[in-house]
Amino acid sequence: MRILPVAFDHPDAVKLNDEVQEEYRRRYDDDGDLTPLEPAHFAPPRGLYLIAYEDGGAPVATGGWRAWEDAEEGYAEGDAEIKRMYVIPRARGLGLARRILAGLEEDARAAGRTRMVLETGSAQPEAIALYTSSGYAPTAKFGIYRFHAGCRCYAKPLLPI
Repeated sequence: MRILPVAFDHPDAVKLNDEVQEEYRRRYDDDGDLTPLEPAHFAPPRGLYLIAYEDGGAPVATGGWRAWEDAEEGYAEGDAEIKRMYVIPRARGLGLARRILAGLEEDARAAGRTRMVLETGSAQPEAIALYTSSGYAPTAKFGIYRFHAGCRCYAKPLLPI
């Protein structure tokens, strides 16, 4: 497996984003994640988008971070927000999400971010297990889903190495 930085609007990123949106629609019986996202949000040094590729070249996992400090929505100065973590079903259980998460944390820390935050939902127990086992703790709700009962928000300090 190779993990490479790509633009959020790269064709492989669009393909995986479509797949994760379908999974959100299925799990939550709604329209998917309506969080506004733009390619510029993930452009270094204020963000990064990663894709894991199989040896044959097929994209199998993705994730990104963006600098986001909108106090009105509950973010804090220095926050880096995880978005679009996803592993296709046949590649789950290989540790790809954990590898992508570690790469995102490392990059955000190097960019001067001080806290990694994310929102997920009660219908994603696998995501919650990944984040809590990676040192994330529940935090005050933020983002556009902060008023939804099923919203779960987590944070982890990005301490200097």
